[in-house]
Amino acid sequence: MMPPVKNCDVTECFYNQARKCHAGAINVGGSHPQCDTFTQSGTHASPSDRGSVGACKVSQCKFNHDLSCTAPGIDVSHHLAHADCITYEPR
Repeated sequence: MMPPVKNCDVTECFYNQARKCHAGAINVGGSHPQCDTFTQSGTHASPSDRGSVGACKVSQCKFNHDLSCTAPGIDVSHHLAHADCITYEPR
């Protein structure tokens, strides 16, 4: 089971509806825990099931096990001009 995105403060993302993620599954990764699914848009996806973490490519996160997130859920917030998983904890 993929962990849910419990809260997302990045309201300018296409998948954000009322601070909830509605992407089918997000990917987290890069040089830091960046939400790779973030898509800046003035319009938003139609409300649907809540988002979840499909893959995590941040190997140094304590919740990463074989590219899967083992956290009970994550929160996403702003970092510079993009979105980051703020549940990230280094090993």
